[in-house]
Amino acid sequence: MIKGSAIYPGSFDPPTNGHLDLIQRGSKIFEELVVAILRNSEKTPMFSVAERLEMLRVLTEDMKNVRLDTFDGLMVEYAKSIDATCVLRGIRAISDYEYELQMALMNRKLEPTLETVFMMPADKYSYVSSRLVREVAQAGGPVKGLVPEVVEQKLREKLDPAYKLHDANLTESPRRKKKRKA
Repeated sequence: MIKGSAIYPGSFDPPTNGHLDLIQRGSKIFEELVVAILRNSEKTPMFSVAERLEMLRVLTEDMKNVRLDTFDGLMVEYAKSIDATCVLRGIRAISDYEYELQMALMNRKLEPTLETVFMMPADKYSYVSSRLVREVAQAGGPVKGLVPEVVEQKLREKLDPAYKLHDANLTESPRRKKKRKA
């Protein structure tokens, strides 16, 4: 186990199974893992910071060395303020690597003592992103297996009309669908 604190920053809007995979694995590597939600006033998130914190609290309650926090501004400044020595980042594809490499190099320029560790998610989560989950959920599509159960429930609550429409379309008879299309 690596001594000290590592930070796993992100928007977590919403938390996915890919995020949870990295949190679980990161918690086994680092003495303390701080999952830090970025408060970004430039974006309009689906879930409030408080809602994301609550979901993450439920998901990490059994992980004794995982701490939750929020921050705004430069991540390197936040990392310094909590004495983190490492940043944990997930990489799903080459496009992620290019972006994350730029960020890691800029972070190193701003704070040379802060290391970045890249982890790949489990294969079954390699295509999952919060953005894709939001898009599928907003269209009323199934997100089972993409997000933990508590997050799936919160998505259903938040997007109730989209899910009702999707569920109604699933239960509508094929004959009635044909009539409606005509």
